[in-house]
Amino acid sequence: MRKRGLAEIFKLASANKEILFIGSDLGEGTIDEYQSVLPKQYFMEGISEANLIGMAAGLAMEGKQVFVNTIATFLTRRCFDQLAMDVCTSNLNVRLYANGGGVVYAPLGPTHMAVDDISLMRSLPGMTIIHPSDAEEMARAIQASESHQGPIYFRLARGGETVTSRKDLEFEIGKPILLKKPKEVLLLANGTMVYRALEVSKILEAEGIGVGVLNVHTVKPFDKQHLIPYLSEVEAILSIEEHNIDGGLGSATAEIIAEYSGNRPRFKRLGFPNIYPDYYGQQDLIISKYGLNILSIAQEVRSLL
Repeated sequence: MRKRGLAEIFKLASANKEILFIGSDLGEGTIDEYQSVLPKQYFMEGISEANLIGMAAGLAMEGKQVFVNTIATFLTRRCFDQLAMDVCTSNLNVRLYANGGGVVYAPLGPTHMAVDDISLMRSLPGMTIIHPSDAEEMARAIQASESHQGPIYFRLARGGETVTSRKDLEFEIGKPILLKKPKEVLLLANGTMVYRALEVSKILEAEGIGVGVLNVHTVKPFDKQHLIPYLSEVEAILSIEEHNIDGGLGSATAEIIAEYSGNRPRFKRLGFPNIYPDYYGQQDLIISKYGLNILSIAQEVRSLL
């Protein structure tokens, strides 16, 4: 996903000299093409994330569209004040390209696990949050961002994800995509959880339970009109995210349900509890530890019916 997105950014920058790329502490060889072909549109600034955002804001104030790329935890927590004051107060065209959303970097421990990044970004006025399900959807999101006014947080998953997005279903910032129409249950998911949601729907369909899947690739803004019609049609809704259950997709969903649903449907949020995971290990191990694997999700759906 990361490489596909970087290639799409490079394509945009090649056609538009007003698009710049700034990296922080990126691995050797990550952006060789930028260095050799677009040296005047490329900067590498080292481990100085807060200053990086100030620099990006200044360039954006001069009319540039600036992509900033580093690890999600450092791009959000360390830079929060600069993002709020330098970027969001002026609604600048700064694009945060965040590596390692969720527990991608679980082998490196809690310092590198981004389980609160969406909640932080969601609290910033004007910040758009996009969490694509696969590399192809990331490419479409990058393309759509060129004409978007204001800051965007792109949350990257691990890479190599099973492709679940479809070219025939148009990608539009803020508009969820219905991948499977619900009967009894609707699953809302994004990122790596979209594939898991689709697998859960297959398991439960074999048990006679009709499960739909809504890909909420944009957590903010969340077009509620794509959810409201189902509130009176389904028995239960489950949000699934590789993120803390507070402040992310689950909270965004709960807000809509609380305001528009009346007494139904039953609703539950699945994600990480309000903690910083203190385990070391592979991404799938941490996901299973907190009940976000396919079989655990399927059991949670059964418990709502």
